Amino acid sequence: MQGVTVITVRGLTMQFGAQRALDNLDIAIPPGVTGLVGANGAGKTTLMSIVLGLREATSGTVEVLGMDPKLLGSRIRARVGYAPERNVLPEDMKAVDFVKHLSEVRGLPRDEARNRASDSLWLVGLGEERFRAIGTMSTGQRQRVKLAQAIAADPKLVLLDEPTDGLDPMQRDQMLALIRQINDEFGIDVLLSSHLLEEVERVCDHVVALDAGQLVADGPLADLIGGNEGVELELVEIADRPRSIDDVADALAASGLDVERDGAVLTVVGPDTDVLADATRDAVAEHGARIRRLSSRKRTLEDLFMEQP
Repeated sequence: MQGVTVITVRGLTMQFGAQRALDNLDIAIPPGVTGLVGANGAGKTTLMSIVLGLREATSGTVEVLGMDPKLLGSRIRARVGYAPERNVLPEDMKAVDFVKHLSEVRGLPRDEARNRASDSLWLVGLGEERFRAIGTMSTGQRQRVKLAQAIAADPKLVLLDEPTDGLDPMQRDQMLALIRQINDEFGIDVLLSSHLLEEVERVCDHVVALDAGQLVADGPLADLIGGNEGVELELVEIADRPRSIDDVADALAASGLDVERDGAVLTVVGPDTDVLADATRDAVAEHGARIRRLSSRKRTLEDLFMEQP
């Protein structure tokens, strides 16, 4: 909990009747791009609404850019951009008018708001379409409008709730590149809420992981998933040695390594890369097995969740 943070949460609890949506959270979100991950219902949107001062927590404290959302919610919302998950865009309104209006709501003068609206729509790839009614736009274009309005008023921080929802793979790649760009080039810190762990691994520096309202992890992505954890070994099934794959798996497990088998593919995990390599080589040679493919296996955020009791 040390160092510079854009959001600091201590002892945060949110109770809805008998349901505890957030359970005594302690979180420190640093500058950069932070992924807020967890399954649907994990508490991500609830946490965002408290950060924005739209909902008051049952207990605990929150500090956003040095301010308390309970006391200074309107000031925070003027300095923090927000793109909600739900499609709440006015369908009859032109994209540029919508972004301009929200920029004025956040305190920009009319002329500056108009210029910022146009600039932000160009940035997200909607320059040519900025005068179109939002209702005539595709899902991908609407998601870009949400991002444009979130960044138009030059916020210090933006909260993006499932910004790739409904996008095809190419649109998803483009959206993730834009999110990385607004931090790298414009210095806007990002809190990205997503249930898609692979997306978070691609663009985030830091991760906050929630599960049923409880904190699973909070730290730099590199520290949480580390480097190589093991190897993935695909063996060839040999007709005259039908048990060769079983024998290799058994030998690796007997040497103290964790082995998971999926058909002819063995995932082998151990504490030391050299020991892992030697044991794999020896087991394959001893039992006359043949290797089709051997590759390193990296730890992922999915592994982090799977390890939870």
